[in-house]
Order: sequence, then C-alpha cells, then structure tokens
Amino acid sequence: MNHSSGFFVTGTDTEVGKTLVSGALILKLRAQGKHALGFKPVVAGTYLGPDGKLLNEDLETLRIASNLATDQLNLCPYVLDEPAAPHLVARSQGVNLGLAGVLQAFGDLQKQTDCVVVEGAGGFLVPLNEQENLGDFAQEIHLPVILVVGMKLGCINHALLTIEALKSRQLKIAGWVANTLSQEMHLLNENIETLQSQIDTPFLGTIPPLPSALQKLNNSPYSIEALEFAAQHIQLPA
Repeated sequence: MNHSSGFFVTGTDTEVGKTLVSGALILKLRAQGKHALGFKPVVAGTYLGPDGKLLNEDLETLRIASNLATDQLNLCPYVLDEPAAPHLVARSQGVNLGLAGVLQAFGDLQKQTDCVVVEGAGGFLVPLNEQENLGDFAQEIHLPVILVVGMKLGCINHALLTIEALKSRQLKIAGWVANTLSQEMHLLNENIETLQSQIDTPFLGTIPPLPSALQKLNNSPYSIEALEFAAQHIQLPA
C-alpha cells in the first residue's frame, strides 16, 4: 500500500464522535485548498433515505463533508444493514468481510484525491473477521492516527489503553481530540488535564456539546453546520 496524505480517525469506543471529527477534519483540509475525501472500511446499520435507498448516517456525513452526491464514488466497500459488530453481521449474512477488500477500495479512492480521512468503525481493534481487525488495516495504510476521546466516565482508561495499542503497532499518532458528547461530564476540565499529562501526543482541541439546533437526529447524518461548529474547535496536526 502506498503512503498517502490524510488521517486515520479512531476512537476510545463506539459513539464517541469519530464521524463528527472526521467530517470536521475534511472541512478543515478542504479550507486549505486540498481535495479531501472521507472513507470508512465498514459500516453496520442503514436507514431508508428519502428516495427509497438504504443509507448509512456515518457515510452520508462523510459525503456531506466531502461535497459529494450520494452516488458519487465508493466511500465504503462494506455496507451492512444490521447495527451490530460488523464481523458478526457479515458472518450471519454470508458476506466475506476482509482486509483485502477494504484495502482495494481504499486504494481506488486514494487515486482520486489529494488526501483521505479514514474513519474507523467502533474502537481501534474491532474485528473484520476471525483473523483480521481494523488495527491491521491502520498498519497497512500508513496514515497518522487521530484519537477521538469521548468524554465520559471511564474515558481515561479507554484512551490510555488505545494509545498503548497504537504504539504497540508502531503507528504514528498525530494527536487526540476531546469530544464532550451531548452532556458535559462531571470534572470535564480535570479529566482533560489528566489526559494531557499522560498522552505524549498533541492535543488538538475540545469539541463542546453541539447546540440543540445542530444535534443529530437518529438515522440522519450531521449537518454541514454541525461539522463547521466542530471544525471551529479543533486544529489540524502540525
């Protein structure tokens, strides 16, 4: 796999804001004049779009950030209907979910843009099948990693374990983002200060809770306004 420009966005857990941060990063890269696109190796969970097509909210958010129509380009090689662990859904549906297919789709998209922001699925070591996981994919594509920490009770342990896993695979960590989620946690600033003292990679910013008008509805992507709000509160790695 060739080296390329972009980032691999992983998270301390599922539902911690990887999609929001990925979309915001794409907007910031595009604001610098770069042709940036989003990519996701696998998604699990679809909804019926207004034209009757099955869509995924994470993918549609990446399309909005990338300024693409729904049918433009393949941003994800595996779209699974059931919102559950991808390797289990794939197995139950007879889908051959594997690293080779993900790498092929990533390589195809890579040829059509300046840089790719890859959003992982769930946490860093989510399985693709019995032998392969998303950590293997991150190692193959050689992109610097940005960790999204969902600021909630337990996040310090989750963040430090993920950093340790990233370092054990000799991956370059470009920085980390604190995402405040929908409700501000108790002792938020103190938790962020603890993480800053224990994570020896750049802190890229804190995203406060989205204003109510910008909060995402179930089975819908983030709006461009929500992505712009998030982009104002983080910085690109140096």
